[in-house]
Amino acid sequence: MTEWLERLLHVSSMTELWWVIFGFAAQLMFTARFLLQWIASERAKDSVMPVAFWYFSLAGGVMLLSYAVYRADPVFILGQSLGVVIYARNLWLIYAKRRAD
Repeated sequence: MTEWLERLLHVSSMTELWWVIFGFAAQLMFTARFLLQWIASERAKDSVMPVAFWYFSLAGGVMLLSYAVYRADPVFILGQSLGVVIYARNLWLIYAKRRAD
């Protein structure tokens, strides 16, 4: 690994590099969910929250929580833990309503 990349990403090993790449992928999940929501709302000409938004939220949340645990960041861990619970609960409510209907 080149020195400039190590300095840029604040890593000192290949393991740390892979975790940073994983963190970027997790952040892309969150970006994708906002793009999905924006496109769906524009198409409907109304504010729309598609089910896929919650899947991207859950995937991104679990990935970022994993990254936060690896980095041992208690603030980040707490924040992502709550988010993961909320995203999972929203999916649970959506599917419970569908089963009832």
